[in-house]
Amino acid sequence: MAITLSASDVPGAPLSARLSPPQVWGIVLLAPYLLVFAAFVVYPIGYGLWLARQPASYVTLFHDPVFARAAVNTLIFLVIGINLKMLIALFLSGFFVEQRAWIKWLSVLFILPWAVPSIPTILSVRFMLNPEWGMINQLIFKLTGDDGPNWLNDPAVALGMAIGVHIWKSLPFWTLILITGRLAISHDLFEAADVDGATWWQKFRYITWPSMQTLYVTCTLLSMIWTLGDFNSVYLLTGGGPADLTHVLSTLGIRYLRLDQLSLAMASIVCAMPFVLPLVYFMMKRLSR
Repeated sequence: MAITLSASDVPGAPLSARLSPPQVWGIVLLAPYLLVFAAFVVYPIGYGLWLARQPASYVTLFHDPVFARAAVNTLIFLVIGINLKMLIALFLSGFFVEQRAWIKWLSVLFILPWAVPSIPTILSVRFMLNPEWGMINQLIFKLTGDDGPNWLNDPAVALGMAIGVHIWKSLPFWTLILITGRLAISHDLFEAADVDGATWWQKFRYITWPSMQTLYVTCTLLSMIWTLGDFNSVYLLTGGGPADLTHVLSTLGIRYLRLDQLSLAMASIVCAMPFVLPLVYFMMKRLSR
């Protein structure tokens, strides 16, 4: 029996002979992306892990009271900020799906905080909260004759303001995502509920929420991942102050960089990975269903 071997079956044949022209072009077009990914993602992450490789850095970090406070602030930021933001986004999504002209115009104004860059918007809020010449305290003085409080001098108030800025800045995005979920629900279900005399709460409980539950949980997980890396809301508003009491894990590294402690800065970032990795795992698990 005669056996015919093609050029691609010959052992030791060059790679170009074993690949089809579409495969060659695929490699050529994919190579620049892989180089950019390696240079700007793989290398920085690997270099950061290499800088944070010393166990002594973590010992020093865990004995630093600022790190403990930053970890607590991060948990508070996540628990309050994310849950409050997603609940408001859920109910605002029901408001903005109403087919009224003034609601459409209001939605344009509502999306502006998310569309405008973070630096000018958050710094404008910081200027408004200035105790001496800020607009809010000036308004309080004109209405009451009393000086307004120093908003960013109290750690609890300053952290609350940072959470409020985070909610205000990212709320339009999650509201838009949940609006798309509401629009995907069949309108016939609501018409049938109206015929049966269902209240708005019954329609939400038995129609809207079961249809949007998966989307809501997925958005919450994704929001937790992004919020862990939210640097702007805290650093631009409070700078971690007063007395480094409003730092979160995403801003703590800058503090150590200012102190010329690069290994501690990288170690503080690595310490956030136990928060991030479980969220990424559950996120990918839900998306793979």
